Amino acid sequence: MKYQAQVTEIGEMALEFLEMDMLIIFNNNAPQELAEISVLHSIEEMEREVEVGDIVRFGESTYTVTAVGGEANHTLKLLGHCSFKFSGKPQADLPGQIELKGSALPVIKIGDEICISKA
Repeated sequence: MKYQAQVTEIGEMALEFLEMDMLIIFNNNAPQELAEISVLHSIEEMEREVEVGDIVRFGESTYTVTAVGGEANHTLKLLGHCSFKFSGKPQADLPGQIELKGSALPVIKIGDEICISKA
């Protein structure tokens, strides 16, 4: 397992971003203005960097990584932060973004696990 954390809180506006095919995550100690737009999770250590082809799971929903922005691994390790984009593009639009390919958007609930593993 490269990264594993548990959802502890869902910000008021986080699901609005999900409707735009984006999910923002942060450690549960994020500042309030960022917590409002994010899915917050337990603070965990990142074991290895995320790479194209890795598997990302939110609860029961599974996705394949198609691109990793240049800063995504750094911010995930430091702050538990990245933006997941569910468009499956071969290139990330933003430095802190991880592109995912899957069949449908996830349904996120408190207590769900966020897991990243090698394919």
